[in-house]
Amino acid sequence: MTNYWEHFTPAKEVSQARNMARAAKSANLQHVIWSTLEDTRKRVPLSDTRMPTLMEKYKVPHFDAKGDADSQFAEAGVPTTYLLTSFYWENFIYFGMGPKKGEDGKLTLTLPMGKAKLSGISAQDIGKCAYGIFKQGTKWIGKRVGIAGDHVTGAQMAADMSKALGAQVSYNEVSPAVYRGFGFPGADDLGNMFQYYTEFEQEFVAARSLETARSLNPELLSFKDWLSQYGSRIPVA
Repeated sequence: MTNYWEHFTPAKEVSQARNMARAAKSANLQHVIWSTLEDTRKRVPLSDTRMPTLMEKYKVPHFDAKGDADSQFAEAGVPTTYLLTSFYWENFIYFGMGPKKGEDGKLTLTLPMGKAKLSGISAQDIGKCAYGIFKQGTKWIGKRVGIAGDHVTGAQMAADMSKALGAQVSYNEVSPAVYRGFGFPGADDLGNMFQYYTEFEQEFVAARSLETARSLNPELLSFKDWLSQYGSRIPVA
């Protein structure tokens, strides 16, 4: 996998994938799993003004770069499984997306998800699903496999967090445009990402099967399961 958030540079992410594909071919690896995402431009072309174009040629850069890089593995002739991942629940711990305490002391979970469902997964379950793919031999080579641990709305997440944290968490629904304007590094990218989640909810969720993920990893955590194990680590100060 590659980590866009280390450098915020789509071209570097594609270059890293190219190097990995070439190294895998040179090493004669028999099975590679590439952690990828949708190229959102296939549904929202650059000419589509419903969301802004970023860096002149992307809609959701950290998605589109991975989608771009899929071809690197195919062109290198590497036996590859393309693993479509989901929103990490750990983003609520490490990425500043968890509930925030207002001046009134109340906790609010702010997301531009409307009433749409968010496909999410524990980071550890991605590794366990990848291991499950390897254990099944060649079955998944050349295929795209979408995984998630749960599909939950913003309101459901806030309710589940309330129980796990022992404090009321309210869901604050904002628009993608408002979210893009928050100004933190990558806010425009994430605002577009959430807009893509909501506008293509049916397609995005359908591409990530809970049943498939559970068949690969019987220990798969739902959002409530994840909260029961890790919710206490969500910073709420």
